[in-house]
Amino acid sequence: MPYLHSKYDIPGDNGQHDVLPNLLGISSIEAIHKVEFEGFLKAQYQLLEELTTQTHFDFSYIKRIHHLSLKTLYDFAGQFRTVNMTKGGFLFPTAKFLPRICHDFDENIMFQLPNYYNNKTELIKDIAKVHAELLFIHPFREANGRVARVLANMMAVKQGYDFLGFYKITQRQFKEYIIAVQAAADHNYQPMTEIITAIF
Repeated sequence: MPYLHSKYDIPGDNGQHDVLPNLLGISSIEAIHKVEFEGFLKAQYQLLEELTTQTHFDFSYIKRIHHLSLKTLYDFAGQFRTVNMTKGGFLFPTAKFLPRICHDFDENIMFQLPNYYNNKTELIKDIAKVHAELLFIHPFREANGRVARVLANMMAVKQGYDFLGFYKITQRQFKEYIIAVQAAADHNYQPMTEIITAIF
């Protein structure tokens, strides 16, 4: 999927930060995208090298994806966001509740994942549930979508499948993708399941 830049709304920010303050002093949005892209490539390669049939996915793993990808760029790499965020009028969970929410995410979803799947359909359902819930929680200040896509890829590869075809999601279909994320608020994962099925 092409990099789709859409600004968040942060209370008190007044839209000042197209480029977030970073450790490299980069002020160009094109340059920051390049460094972020390279960081995620390196992180995904490292995670693939480490991946085994016994790899356990939980929120510690998710935070590690974020840290590996962005540690050279942001001091908040691998840490929960401390600001409340909205996008397109949609309010993500309040920052102060994130530790509790992510604990429940582990207990109710991540710790329930089987180590091995007997069929692709059940794997797709679980990838869709994890993907939708993680994007709904939006635990990080930046790069939530990319972290969620790396995790989905790792879940697929662990079971012997290829990376998912997120690049197939067009700008028009991206609206459906956002609706599928919002549906997770009601624990409705069918819209995301249809998307993951189409790109699996």
